[in-house]
Formats: sequence, structure tokens, C-alpha cells
Amino acid sequence: MNEERKTLEQREQMTDLERLRHSASHVLATAILKIWPEAQFAAGPPVENGFYYDVDLPHRISPDDFEKIEAEMKSEIKANHQFERVEVSRDEALDLGKKGRLAALSERPEPSKFKLDIIENIPPEEKISLYRSGDFIDLCAGPHVKRTGDIGAFRLTSVASAYYKGDEKNPQLQRVYGTAFKTKNELDDYFAMLEEAKKRDHRKLGKELELFVFDDDVGPGLPMFLPRGAVIAEELEKLAKETEFAAGYQRVRTPHIARESLYKKSGHLPYYAESMFPPMELTEDVEAIKRDPLKRESSETASTLQRSNSSTRYYLKAMNCPHHHKLFAALPRSYRDLPLRLAEYGTCYRYEKSGELFGLMRVRSLQMNDAHLYMTPEQFEAEFNAVNEMYLNYFKLFGIDKYLMRFSTHDPAKLGQKFVDEPELWKKTEEMTRNVLKNSGINYVEVPNEAAFYGPKIDVQAWSVIGREFSIATNQVDFAQPRSFDLRYKDRDNIDKIPICIHRAPLGTHERFIGFLIEHYAGNFPLWLSPEQVRILTIGDDPKLRDYARSILKELRAHQVRAEVDDSSDKINGKIQRAEQMKVHTMFVIGKRDMDADAVSVRVHGKGNFGAKPRSEAIASILQSIRERRA
Repeated sequence: MNEERKTLEQREQMTDLERLRHSASHVLATAILKIWPEAQFAAGPPVENGFYYDVDLPHRISPDDFEKIEAEMKSEIKANHQFERVEVSRDEALDLGKKGRLAALSERPEPSKFKLDIIENIPPEEKISLYRSGDFIDLCAGPHVKRTGDIGAFRLTSVASAYYKGDEKNPQLQRVYGTAFKTKNELDDYFAMLEEAKKRDHRKLGKELELFVFDDDVGPGLPMFLPRGAVIAEELEKLAKETEFAAGYQRVRTPHIARESLYKKSGHLPYYAESMFPPMELTEDVEAIKRDPLKRESSETASTLQRSNSSTRYYLKAMNCPHHHKLFAALPRSYRDLPLRLAEYGTCYRYEKSGELFGLMRVRSLQMNDAHLYMTPEQFEAEFNAVNEMYLNYFKLFGIDKYLMRFSTHDPAKLGQKFVDEPELWKKTEEMTRNVLKNSGINYVEVPNEAAFYGPKIDVQAWSVIGREFSIATNQVDFAQPRSFDLRYKDRDNIDKIPICIHRAPLGTHERFIGFLIEHYAGNFPLWLSPEQVRILTIGDDPKLRDYARSILKELRAHQVRAEVDDSSDKINGKIQRAEQMKVHTMFVIGKRDMDADAVSVRVHGKGNFGAKPRSEAIASILQSIRERRA
């Protein structure tokens, strides 16, 4: 998928920090040119945590080169060059590119090949501008800080390979990454956060805590949860089911594959084709259907036989919504049935490119906390608010204090291409969504050109306790698919009406949300979510002590507490160390004195000893904490 060029509107919305980082990318290019004058440059934008510049260069840049590149960058910053914007005609820009003057310090024998390609793709009506800082001139729409001296503190971070415009058919370039902040303290805090993030990396902790694995024979991007990881998934699913039941949701189940015709009807084909697994070609046994009267009379096979070219292509399910729309349509619906809320932890399959796969955060198999809400226009505000409240309640439960909702809208210029060609419905639903967000007082930002193809959406960004940002959930308004599927309900006057649909997934997918929680908690899960809630550790190997430990284990497991016993002959310090390494939430340490007093000595991971407590009191405390899902 091609990397899209930012629109002028998006550039105008750049924050001060993004402008600073954009300017730092120009200084990076200047520094590289001073060391390797033959370097050719493609794009150099600000990104989520810094900036990069894509460079074509015979020399392979490595971290060993960073020191000398940074030294040149510091010289440019110290020189305090002005960032000067110059508007030019298309012909003038092309002439400079042919002379090798774009993204360069002077004219060169070789043309600025990537910049020439970019010029060719700039819309005819858009003004073309250059930015000059010192001797460096670049094709750039901006914006930038006023002078290079305004860039502040920076550091180069890594180098990777990247295809030009993200297309595997194009040349492979070197992508040099860096980050920049206004002050050195902010820069230092950022790298301190990164060091802490390494310790919390869900891939590292997932292996150490025996939560999930990937296997080459199974395939990349297809995680398998071990028993300890499956516990977390099941607890999240239990939470979602309880919450949704209380909110009036009804649970459904759908298959993992469907005919091509379903996804054509939904519009996912062709809009979403690149993200779907290739189709499977299956041959229908039409003759067998004709011979079987029961099959012949079924509504499904009858319609199949009526089509001369019935589809024999099947796709792995990449989303649950088309199946849920079919369930809505399966029965006659009245306004009295609405709102109808259909929920499913549905397994979906999406073909993420190999280079985009990342632990549990970007996978090809995902279990989604999905639901589709069908409603009248009058019910939209209440339903949308209720979904948002569900998000906020989950955030409170998981200790997510910082979050932001990104309200994504469409680009009118891309109707019929990236977005369904219904301009009036886009305006109406975006305005409805915007009004609900404003009236509810929820913290949100509006982002153009990032809507779903069938309607506006809200992506939820959350920050872990160490300040790392994650995209964890989505909430989408759909005006297009109910029409595509001809979904109807009878209103009070017995007239057919088309419902509005909300797609929502407050807990996102098991994979991404569990990855987030591993890093958020650093593997130190609250008791209710902990894979192993209690481990009973015996001091010594007295048979009576073992029997006492087993009786506690039996009582805990009778209450569905995930408990184990370590009654090995190892020293107690070794047993405690093993439990701490596996981040077992609570340890009941028992010796002869505890047994005689019908007590346990309580120890909590990361918090130390809480002393001896009566057995009944300690168990009651565990049960209450789990029941209330305490932090």
C-alpha cells in the first residue's frame, strides 16, 4: 500500500512539535549531504515519535555513523539558518530537479530523481514550494520552525530499509530515524521511557511469563496463547460479556469464511482487498444439490442454482460486520426491536504485510470484541454516548488515565475511490458524530481522510503508565452497509426504513489489548486478571504440612481461584524467588506455626510480606478482590 502524501489541510494542523521534527529532518538531510554529497532523498516527514528521511546512498548508514551525522546537524543548528519558503512554478521545480538541485546543497550531475517523481504527482491546482535553510534547498510544502536554532534537542535513533512510497516494486531506500524535542529534559525523559519500555516489551514478557508463542510452521502473525495467556483472554471475554449483557447486548456466532459475494455486497471488496487473505477456489457440487430435494428446496441453495455464475470463491473472514448484517436481515424487524445490539468475540484474519507484523500488536489472526448496533436516527445520540461511556468505564478499570479519541472524517476528493460515494450521507453522519462528541465533553481531535470507507470512525488512543501510546479500540458509524444489504425495519407507520449502524470494539482485539496490558502492568497483573492468582508455598516437607497446603488449594479452586501449590523440598527462598519471577500475584507461605493456627502468611508480588492472617480471612479477601476486579 502506497504511503500517502499529506494534504495541505493536514500540514496546517501540524503541532509545534511536529513542525520542529519536520525541520530536524531537513537538517538531517543537510548533514548527510555534507558527509556523502551523492546522497539522493525521497521523503522526510515528522512521524509519531520523531522524524525520518529516506535516502538512496551506496554507503550503508549504520549507528556507527550517527555520531558524525549528529555533529554536522549540531553545526547546522548552531548556524541558526532561516527556513525560507519560496513558491515556484511547476516548470521551475522540474528544472531544479533535473539539475539535481532539490534536496541538495548545490547543482549536481545527477537529477533529483525522487523529487522529480514527487513533482509529477502534485495535484495541478496545488502550489509548489521549496524551503531553503543555508545551502540546502528542498521540495517541501512545510511547515517549519523559523530557524534551525529553534530545533532544540535531538538524537538519531535507528536506520532501516524502506521501499520508496511503501511499494515493494519501487527501489529500496535507507530510512534514517531520529527524534527531537524542545528541551534536553524532554529528550532525556523520552529515552528513559524507552528504556523502561524495553523492560516491559510484551514480546519479552510474553516469553518469560509463558503467555503466548509464534511458530514458523503455524505461520508469521498467527499467535497461539499458552494456558497462562489464554486465562487473560478468557477473563477479558468474561468482562465484556458481563458488561454487554447488562447493556442489553445479544450474543451471536458466525463462521470464519464466507463467499466472495458477501464481501462485494458489503463493499469490502474491492475497497479492503489488500488487507484480506487471497480467496479459496471451491467447486460446488451442483448435481448433488439437484438430486437432493431437501437441499434443492432450501433458500440458500435455490438462490445458488438460480445464478448461472454462482461464486465459488471463499474468503477468510476479515471482519464480522457483513455476517452480523445478515443476521439482522434474517428476521422481520420493527422499530420496537431497536436498538438491536449484536455482539461476538469473532475471529478475523487480515493479511498484514510481513514487514508490518509486530508481536501481538500487528497480527494476521485476531479475536475482536465486536458488536454492531442497529438503531433509528433518533436513538443514535443515546447509543453513541452509551458506547463512549463503556469505553470510559473500561479505562477506569484498567487504570488508563490518559486517552484521546481520534475522530476520522472523509476526503470529498476521494469519494468513489477510498470512500463510498454518498456525499450528503457523509456530511450528515459526520455532523451527528461531531455533535455527540462535543455534547459529551469527551477529549477528541478531528483527523481528515482517515475514515472507514463506509462512514466516520473514532479510533481510541491510550497511553500506558509509562507514557507509551497505543491504538487500542475503534468505534465506527456506518450509513452505507445497511443500504448495501437492504436492511429494513418497520417504523410506527408501518413504513420500511433503513437503520443506522454503529460498529464498536471497546476492548479492540484480544491480541492487541493483551499486548497493551502486558506493557501497561509490566506483567504485574491485578489479582482478577493474573494468570496464577495464588501459589501456596510450604516451609519444609512435613506430610501434614503438605496435606494442609492441599486443603487450602482445594478450597481456593472450589471458588474458581487459579491456585497452585509448591510443596517441593526446595528451600522457601527458592520457592519465593520462582513465584516472584513468574509474577504470581499472591503467595500463601505456610509453616508448622501457620498450620497449627489455621492461618497463612500472605506475601504479594512486588509489595512484600503482609504477615500471618487467619486462613478464612485471607481466602475471603482474595475472593472479594477478584469479585470486585480491584486494581
